[in-house]
Amino acid sequence: MDLDVYVTAHRAEWERLDELLRRGGRLTGAEADELVSLYQRAATHLSIVQSSAPDPMLTARLTQLVARARATVTGTRRSSWRDATRFLTAGFPAAVYRARHWWGPTAVLSVLLAVLIGWWIGTHPEVQAAIGAPADLREMTRPGGQYETYYSSNPAASFAAQVWTNNAKAAAMCLVLGAFLGIPVLWILFVNMLNVGVGIGLMSSAGRLDVFLGLILPHGLLELTAVFVAAGTGLRLGWTVIDPGPTTRRTALAERGRAAVGMAIGLALVLFVSGLIEGFVTPSGLPTWARITIGIAAELLFLAYVYVLGGRAARAGDQGDLEEPDRGARLPIAA
Repeated sequence: MDLDVYVTAHRAEWERLDELLRRGGRLTGAEADELVSLYQRAATHLSIVQSSAPDPMLTARLTQLVARARATVTGTRRSSWRDATRFLTAGFPAAVYRARHWWGPTAVLSVLLAVLIGWWIGTHPEVQAAIGAPADLREMTRPGGQYETYYSSNPAASFAAQVWTNNAKAAAMCLVLGAFLGIPVLWILFVNMLNVGVGIGLMSSAGRLDVFLGLILPHGLLELTAVFVAAGTGLRLGWTVIDPGPTTRRTALAERGRAAVGMAIGLALVLFVSGLIEGFVTPSGLPTWARITIGIAAELLFLAYVYVLGGRAARAGDQGDLEEPDRGARLPIAA
């Protein structure tokens, strides 16, 4: 494409759009219609220039012009409680539901990995010896040892806040680092499963696996599910870099990236609940069956939330993205 010829052919339209924008709200009905038409044409021109003859100065000029026009055409609005309600009842669960084919297999494979690591450690004394001295391992796994006292080592509120912060940080890292082809996500996931596997192996070798499961299941079901959702979403984002689908890579990453940011907020709330359970229920004096029942109930409520509310919203077309007025203009793809 001859850029000079293209600019000469369309400069008058851009100047006319700029003139209408400078006049603000003082437009007749015909002029307002003209502004909308010129805005749409300018957006197409920007897409063509970006894909066929990228020129930094012209691209910057048209980007600014299109952004100003979009702000005038769509207007601005402030976030409200309606946005928060929509996010919690549709946007977030829809995003989790749509990513289920990624985090579901991630959860299954991760649990199998943790069990395999636990079996390997529990059945191989030489591996246990490589982890720590026999006296240290006995101190960790004995009744009243470190594995049991860990959950009551600090005041419940302080411990819950600490756990929530750490887990929310890990989930956010999975979501953000997913863009790096998902490789950092795999490492974060492996480290988490390694820690679980070591606990399973050491406590099973001491004949106290039931105690370990009684301590980890009340909060671990919901906590690990949130981590799996974050990891699966991060891996999905990494795959988008490789295969963006029918849209441009930039558009696909923008859509799934915005959904991932929203998911980070939603998962922080989920992890807040699991942190409360870990801080107040896990170390409590409740019978083991009662503590595990609370954990199972929390997990089932989350899954029902995702598959009922999220499934309904997803089938209605909700992508887990921002609402249409809040998104950037989606430019046509030049042939």
